[in-house]
Amino acid sequence: MGIRTDLAVEAHELAREESGELSGVRAETMVHGAITKTVVDILNESGAEALSKAKGRYITIEAPELKYSLDDYETVCEMIADELRVMCGESRLTLVVGLGNREITPDAIGSRVVSELIITNHLKTHMPEAVGSEFGAVCAAAPGVMGTTGIETVEIVKGIAGRIKPDVIIAVDALAGADIRRVCTTVQLADTGIQPGSGVGNCREGLNEETLGVKVIAVGVPTVIAAELLGGGSLPEEYRGLMVTTKDIDLVIRRMSKTVANGINLALHKDLTFRDIESIVD
Repeated sequence: MGIRTDLAVEAHELAREESGELSGVRAETMVHGAITKTVVDILNESGAEALSKAKGRYITIEAPELKYSLDDYETVCEMIADELRVMCGESRLTLVVGLGNREITPDAIGSRVVSELIITNHLKTHMPEAVGSEFGAVCAAAPGVMGTTGIETVEIVKGIAGRIKPDVIIAVDALAGADIRRVCTTVQLADTGIQPGSGVGNCREGLNEETLGVKVIAVGVPTVIAAELLGGGSLPEEYRGLMVTTKDIDLVIRRMSKTVANGINLALHKDLTFRDIESIVD
């Protein structure tokens, strides 16, 4: 495939257009009102090669009206939470890592999600009487990018994980899409870990169980698309490689960050309701 995308659902669509039915890949789509959920399972190395994705499960939640609909916002939060509960299992301590460059708005979703989380590990460790059993043990970090730290992100996360020994890591990052309709309206969850920068051709070492020694769940939101995909192939050569985003990206990042964060909050603090979460975070 010549088109670069971080979304497994798009990679599957593009591969089917080129090759028809695929061996080693299973996909199922479910519709919930205006919201669509697609599950893509890459079952073996044949499927991984066909989609250029790691073997595992990828869940894509698409909500075209998420920016404007409070009902869809709450529904997507609950859907994210439902999927994360299954992926995390009975985690005692969860580390959430917000990836990306907080100074660049389309890339800031990871750090903004971290700022919206209910962080409890320090309280449960040092002041257990201050928090009830309805709260899980959650800690978080936003390590920045190698351009500002001079350190590979995976090395920072590896150091943190080696010290606190979480049962699972949730890595949140901005993604690149191939369909403008999915930009800033979609959340992808994957049990495969994440390859920071892959969608914009700036691959760093992956955050996954192999590199970190602990299960890594990836949560991503496509916030950019390659300019040549919008130009219908007629884009001048000097503009190829540019990534573009929506004009209301500031509003969108706020809404998407809150959506992802509250999905994580609901998943990790299992006995709290959506209203409880909203009252604490706000």
